[in-house]
Parts: sequence; C-alpha cells; structure tokens
Amino acid sequence: MSIELLEPATLSLNRCGVPSSIQPQRKRNHEPNMLEFHSASTRMVNSKRAITECLEAALAENVADCDLIIIHASIGHNYQELADQARALAPRARVVGASCCGIVGSEGVSESMKDVAIMAVKGREELAVAHVDGISGDNSFEKCAELAGQLKAANPGVNMVYFLGSGIDIANDRCIAGFESVLGPEVTVFGATSSDNMRGLVSYQIVDDRVYEHAAYAVGFADPTLEVDTQASHGFVTVGDPLVVTKAQGHRILELNGRPAWTEYTSRLDLPETATCGDSIPVGALAERLPEAVAREYGNDHILRVVTKRDVDTGTMYYATLCPEGTQLWLTVRDEPRIFADMDRMMGEMVKRGAGRKTVAVFHADCLARGRFLFNRVMKDELVSRMQFPLSDNGAVPPWLGMYGFGEFARLGGANTYHNYTTALYVLRRRA
Repeated sequence: MSIELLEPATLSLNRCGVPSSIQPQRKRNHEPNMLEFHSASTRMVNSKRAITECLEAALAENVADCDLIIIHASIGHNYQELADQARALAPRARVVGASCCGIVGSEGVSESMKDVAIMAVKGREELAVAHVDGISGDNSFEKCAELAGQLKAANPGVNMVYFLGSGIDIANDRCIAGFESVLGPEVTVFGATSSDNMRGLVSYQIVDDRVYEHAAYAVGFADPTLEVDTQASHGFVTVGDPLVVTKAQGHRILELNGRPAWTEYTSRLDLPETATCGDSIPVGALAERLPEAVAREYGNDHILRVVTKRDVDTGTMYYATLCPEGTQLWLTVRDEPRIFADMDRMMGEMVKRGAGRKTVAVFHADCLARGRFLFNRVMKDELVSRMQFPLSDNGAVPPWLGMYGFGEFARLGGANTYHNYTTALYVLRRRA
C-alpha cells in the first residue's frame, strides 16, 4: 500500500500547458495553494511516446513540476511502460492509472486499442494519494475503509475522493460504505472501475511504478476553494417480467427463478449458455427498481447493473453490488432518443447548479457499452459534444479526463451511489 502527503507547487500554467505568469508566493498560513488541472489525450501505438506526448501537450516544458498524473489507457497499451515513462519525466509526481475501453478528453472521444488520456495536477498541499492491492467483492468494505484511513491520516482536510477500483469481482456499494465509515457520507466519492475491451477477463491499475490486476487507488482533494458536482444518466427502459434472485451469496447470484443464474440469464437474452460476459454486456443490462422520489431525480424508474464475471462450472454470476435473495431484476433495452434527452436534461441541471462558479476540471466515467458498442461514431461524438459544450468557456473545453469503464460513481438522492451503463460527470468548480 502507499500513502503520501504531497508538497506544494508554485508555477501556474494555463489549460493547454503554456506557461502563464508566475504567481506570487502565497502566505501559506493565510491562503491555500489552489489546485491546478491540465489534461491531454492522444492515439499512439508506442506507449512511451504516447505518455510523453500527453505530458508535453498538457504541461509544455514544465512537466517535471507536476505533482500528480492520472492516466487512462486503452487495453492495447503497455501499462508498465506508461508508468515508467511518466515517472521518468515527472520524478516528483505520484502516478496512478487504469485500463479502459476508450477515452474522452477535451480534444474529443476515441475508442481505439491505443488511446491514452491524462489529467495532470499541481498543488501538493491539497492532495493525498492512497492505494490497496487484492480488492475483491468479499473485502470491498475493508479495503476501501483502509483507503479512506490512509487519506485521512495524510490530509484531514480531504473533502472529496476520486476512486478507481478493479472492474471485475468487486462489490461497489460496499466500497462506498467503506469510505463513508471513515470519512462520513458528506464526502463525495466519484470515479469509475477499470475495464478491458468488454471481455470481462482482466483489467489493470497503475500505482507509481507498479501495475496491478486487483488493486484500487484513491486521490483525496483538500482544496477548500473547490466543490464537486456529480450526476449520472442512462436512458434505458425495462422490458418483460423480472427475474427473481432465489439464491445469492453477497455480490454473487447463484440462482435466478430457481435455476442456475447464468443459465436463466442467457436464456432470457436468447444467448447460448456458452456465451461470455462480453456477449451479454451490450444487451444484458439488469435493472433494479428505485424508490419513487429517487426515480424522479434520476429521470428513470430503475438503476442498472452489469455482469462482468461468471463461473463456468456453477453458472454463478458476479453482480456489481450486493444482491439479496428476493431482488427483482428486469432486462432492459436502450432508448436512443431518451438517452439524448436525458443527457440534455442532466446538463441543464448541472449548468444551473454551477451558475457563478468557474469550472476548473471535469472527470468523466462512461459505460463502455455506451461507446462504439452502442453508437456509431457520429452519434457518439454528438453525445460527447452535448456534455462538453455546456461546460465550455467561450468554446474552450475545460481540462477533461474521461474513460469507458465497467461502472461509475455519482451521487443520487443526496447519497454516494454506484451506477452502471451511465454517463457520469464530475465537475470541479471553484467557489467565488
């Protein structure tokens, strides 16, 4: 595990990484050093060259002054090379990252096997980084409580947490509960889970100089001038009669309607029992009914769940959250006009809440099934433009780091919540 309170930076760069004026030294006992965010993305086969290009585009000649580098990279990259090159170019920076099925940056969206996007952050006094290895569905609460304890010990001022966990075999509602057991429910947890190219076989996480398969990291932000606004939307609708969970253990569904879970699930999807998770993800979103008041806020009666792992021998399905016996699960279909309408509604609400505040960075998690597996390129680009335009300043998109992953964290009904199959945006704004 790793924990470190970072030290302050003094240079100021604009969004594109071009040096702006040198800021006067602040009186540290009276005014905090405010965090600065810079992003970039590229599509390049060579992993070392890709991360070099991103860092140079984001920070120009001041790469070595960076304090934190967050990397999202498609599954075709060499993650060890990404980590090593980032540390070589920015030796004082903490480096964290994850595999994904495509990226979204201020430059737009890309879903090749060789995409890389970064968010570079400056301001050590307002950052803390922690990580754990060996996270799974059975220990998600304990591991995330450990992460939260590390962050709190490093910087008691942490007031929001960017979390990235392994996307396969993890109980994400228990992750949230673990963070809240230490930091309290008022601290917003936002972020995503890592993914592969929708196969559900393996996903990767980077922490400094190591690459993991079942790890999680957390970045704590402690800049008192910042606030984070989160919201998610999916636009799918339910069909048919629900499946009923008749036997379960924690986040594992053993039986649906009295039959082996995978057998019943694939039968309802008209897929062969030999189908893989990759076969089921685009068409097999499962839905749980929401309470009426929460459904009104969400704009949808149901919250969705994805299956990213199954046991071939037993037919057990690994659910993304705890799933007690008696739970009703509906199959769903995408409603493309509703996806766009719900996106527009969400953006209108976020812009209204942010009136009078400056957007300094946007983190973004999107379900991989909403990317090229759901839309063609024209529609996908249009969907992303509908996110970015309302948050732009005179046509300039703010520093933006987005990924296509297995799941998303955003508040719902005033509570930290885990989502699947959504677009989830996390807008960091600076208070007046």
